[in-house]
Amino acid sequence: MKPPNPSAKRRRRSRSSGLPPTGPAREALREKGQFWTPDWVAEAMVAYVVGSGARTVFDPAVGAGAFVRATEAVCAQLGKRVGFRGREIDRDALAQALRSGLCEADLAGIEIRDFLRDPPRESFEAIVANPPYIRHHRLPRRLKAELRAFGANLLGAPLDGRTGLHVYFLLRALTLLGAEGRLAFIVPAVTCEGVSAPRLWRWIAERYRLDAAITFSPEASPFPGVDTNPLILMVCNADPNEDFLWVRCHEPGSPELKRWVLSGCPLTTTPALSVRRRCLREGLARGLSRPPAQAPTTGPVLGDYAEVMRGVATGANAFFLLTGERAAALGIPRDLLTPAIGRTRDVPGEQVNETTLRALEAAGRPTLLFCPDARPRHGFPPAVQAYLQQGEEEGLHLRPLVATRRPWYKMEVRPVPPILFAYLGRRNARFIRNLAGVIPLTGFLCVYPRNDAPSFIGKLWQVLSNPNTLANLAMVGKSYGGGAIKVEPRALERLPLPPDVVAQAGLLMPQTNGQLRLISS
Repeated sequence: MKPPNPSAKRRRRSRSSGLPPTGPAREALREKGQFWTPDWVAEAMVAYVVGSGARTVFDPAVGAGAFVRATEAVCAQLGKRVGFRGREIDRDALAQALRSGLCEADLAGIEIRDFLRDPPRESFEAIVANPPYIRHHRLPRRLKAELRAFGANLLGAPLDGRTGLHVYFLLRALTLLGAEGRLAFIVPAVTCEGVSAPRLWRWIAERYRLDAAITFSPEASPFPGVDTNPLILMVCNADPNEDFLWVRCHEPGSPELKRWVLSGCPLTTTPALSVRRRCLREGLARGLSRPPAQAPTTGPVLGDYAEVMRGVATGANAFFLLTGERAAALGIPRDLLTPAIGRTRDVPGEQVNETTLRALEAAGRPTLLFCPDARPRHGFPPAVQAYLQQGEEEGLHLRPLVATRRPWYKMEVRPVPPILFAYLGRRNARFIRNLAGVIPLTGFLCVYPRNDAPSFIGKLWQVLSNPNTLANLAMVGKSYGGGAIKVEPRALERLPLPPDVVAQAGLLMPQTNGQLRLISS
């Protein structure tokens, strides 16, 4: 690729602004997993991969051409000639690249082919990508099965079924990375913190060298307004190291990131950038998007005092979660309904009580879960039979989650949890005292204390609602955009509880035999 002429400068304006916040346009982005990389990030990534003397840069998901423009810019700055090749399956994305200022010659090395199903038969010295971020539930069933088989063949066991498309892009790209070649991928932080992360990273860490992990403070996110916490992985196909560089960007759009890469990635601290050396084992255990722990955690954890379970997954909330008015109109008998809460925003405070439910009903929000059991349809009252028939006519029984139930309408059963954990709210993860006896849906986790005495529950609640306890959520949760986190049930059981807070609440530290004793009031 020739260094660009001065007119090319107009092409390199940032493509990160103007994301549609809601509606069909935003939904289309989610379906395709397309969120374009801004120039200041793309150029830093390209600077890393061409630093090994690569003659060609390969992008497995070209999209609107962010890395084509970035390669032009970096080559012009370094006085290099570097070729560019890539894959893309969305012709509309390439058309957008042309509309944004690239020309046909810029895209001459791009093939309209499926990178995952039809990968190149050669290796590359430099691979750079912002792979499609498509959640597992949006993947066609056949593709999902193919990807799991690919992962199992490569890693020796399949990745979790909730693994997103971007992880398979990363794996496929690593297999195509030549000796001493470099790869730079920008991925969501859950790639290193999710349920499949340990297996994925054991495989990567045994075969490749992680040179750097670049993170972003919320105000410096490359994708403002997008619910993901991005992370740049810089990986070399060389002997693994025991440590890596952990980088934090503090200023959006800063050229400091590219300058840092071009200057050899030194240890430094500036207003825009902070860099430290970090143990790989510790980083993977804690999560690459999180800063190192200040001190090892050896005290009590939530699992010493309670069990955690996810909320009810209906598979069709609009059908199973009803307002009292709608349930009455349908003729659903009361014994098939249970008080329920569906959204974290329906509980703005730290407790849900009867007043909360009355306010939600007055606002037209559903507060009743339709809970059919496993009896045959003809065993229900006629009104219920008619409603179940309506559900089948709408195709609910064919939905992936619903179809796994026998019969499809049999609802999951949960004991009423004394404490809920709301983990999907933006920057408002919190424990909620369940005084209304509601059953939560999947926007919540259910916390079941190991002792059902009211005094024990009250003391545990006091510990969980303490700000010092809530601050520890960052140690066990998966991080998303804007500082939001998500915590899985087993991870929440690992939540460190500050020993002084536990003592102040009147709970004894866990005994070595796993049994807990309650301090007398």
